[in-house]
Amino acid sequence: MSDFRLGADDFLREQDTSTGEQLTVRVNGAPVSIPHGSTVAAAILSARVWRFRRAVHGEPRAALCGMGICFECRVAIDGRLHARSCQILCESGMDVRCDE
Repeated sequence: MSDFRLGADDFLREQDTSTGEQLTVRVNGAPVSIPHGSTVAAAILSARVWRFRRAVHGEPRAALCGMGICFECRVAIDGRLHARSCQILCESGMDVRCDE
């Protein structure tokens, strides 16, 4: 079996990152600087957080499909629960909470 892992670069949207702008979001309370146009999933991975949430029986979950189909990347964004982090672009000041 391959030891393939997704990294933050796998969740960057090429067409939106050309400006070189950086913005800051908070992931579990820690500030993370991320290129403009990046998804919330990219910010989470940039913060070195590998567990986005826990399944019903406690197993760790993280971004899997990267296109919003699997719902494994759900996190709380600005208090809104179950947001699909791979589909939402970061906005400055966003507060992202993963299961800790």
